[in-house]
Amino acid sequence: MRGETFQKQLLRDSWFLRVDRRMDSRLLDKLIQELNQSSPQILTYAEAHKLQNLDVPTCLRMAELLTHLQGKGEEACHQLYRLLHLHAEDMYFSLPTRTAHPGNTEQANKSPQERFVLNNRGPLFFFSCFGLAVGGALLYYYSDGALWDGARAVLAYTALGLSRPTTSLLLLYAEKLGKNR
Repeated sequence: MRGETFQKQLLRDSWFLRVDRRMDSRLLDKLIQELNQSSPQILTYAEAHKLQNLDVPTCLRMAELLTHLQGKGEEACHQLYRLLHLHAEDMYFSLPTRTAHPGNTEQANKSPQERFVLNNRGPLFFFSCFGLAVGGALLYYYSDGALWDGARAVLAYTALGLSRPTTSLLLLYAEKLGKNR
C-alpha cells in the first residue's frame, strides 16, 4: 500500500467504515467535531452541523462525511485517518488498507461484499434450487411406494462415479429402500 494516496485508501476503506459496528454515533460526532475544530477549511461549522443530525442513521452520515472528505482532497482524508488513529485505534488497525498482506493484493483490493460472494447466480438460482429440494422432499414423504422402485436403480447407478464411502452409503440406502417396500 506504499505510495498509495490517502484518497485511494479512503475509497477502499469507505465500505468498512460505513458498516463497522464500532462506528457508533458518539464516535462519528467526535470525529466531525474534531475535524471542524482542528481544520475549519476541511469541515465548516454549517457542514459539521448538517452531519451531526441525529435523525439520519449513522451509516448514512458516515457515507456523507466520507464523500465530503474525498471531495476536499488528500489533506482532508489524511486528517480523518489521523483522528481515527487517535480516537478509535482498534478500528484504525482493522481497516482493510491496514490489514492487507503484501502477498495477497488481489484479495485486498476487493470490498468485503465481493470477497465473500459464493456465487454470482443471484436469488432466482437460489429459489429454484430450494424449490427443487422442497419438491423432492414432498415427493418423498407423500408418494406411494411404486415410485421408489425406480429410485433404487437410479441410486445404484449414481453411486458408480462417487468415492468409496459415498458409494457404499448410497448402495446401503438403496438396499434398505428395497427391503422396506
